Amino acid sequence: MTQNTPPGDRIAKVIARAGLASRREAEQLILEGRVSVNGKTISSPALNVTPDDKVVVNGKVVGTPDEPRIWLYHKPVGLVTTTKDEQGRDTIFDKLPEELPRVMSIGRLDLNSEGLLLLTNDGGVKRKLELPSTGWLRRYRARVKGQPTEESLEPLRRGMVIDGERFQPMIVTLDRQQGANAWLTIGLREGKNREIRRALADIGLTVNRLIRVSYGPFQLGQLKSGAVEELRRKVVRDQLGLETVPDAKPSKPLKQNRNAPRRGPRPDRSKKSP
Repeated sequence: MTQNTPPGDRIAKVIARAGLASRREAEQLILEGRVSVNGKTISSPALNVTPDDKVVVNGKVVGTPDEPRIWLYHKPVGLVTTTKDEQGRDTIFDKLPEELPRVMSIGRLDLNSEGLLLLTNDGGVKRKLELPSTGWLRRYRARVKGQPTEESLEPLRRGMVIDGERFQPMIVTLDRQQGANAWLTIGLREGKNREIRRALADIGLTVNRLIRVSYGPFQLGQLKSGAVEELRRKVVRDQLGLETVPDAKPSKPLKQNRNAPRRGPRPDRSKKSP
């Protein structure tokens, strides 16, 4: 017997699309009793809602979701890519320009890594670009201590197993030797924790600088450290296959907010009812 699918979308997806949280964070808010639908607090994310339903998160009505947007951010060294840090370290959200609405990072860069990090206001875009099935190549420049040879880099190109964890083959180019250090360009299609550092350490090389220079079709280019630049809406639409969104001129790069006080997740200033 065929079962009819309830109308609407899963509530966690609706909350994520509104830019209030990732889908996983939205599910946690529901389990904590901080979400209500049509005046009734819900305890399970297994619920579909339609635009006619009144969804309230933390006492505030969820408005119509913003159009999907993506920003390029040049993450500096020394910031963690989380909304808050148990060790009290600065996060990227402490330093982003005040003009931005609430955003989420697409993937992560670790504390000592720098370079291109994508930001979005849309939980669906975040999920899509983080999925391994998306298969976008991520390119890095790595400065390593040592004197690698083409032969010594072959294990990275073939794929490796380190501490029982399998790393897929990487695209590795030896660019130049510079004194005691060498520069490599590395491309990979997955993003396991500290993957490049661990793989290079396994062949006897220590990474002392790691810069992500591209994520799929998006390039770091000349974007200065700490700066943020929004992509044209047409680029977002074309690259992600999203529904038509109004085009807009790319904004000028925004500088990092170096004097911002510590705070939690950035509130969404793009809507009257976040």
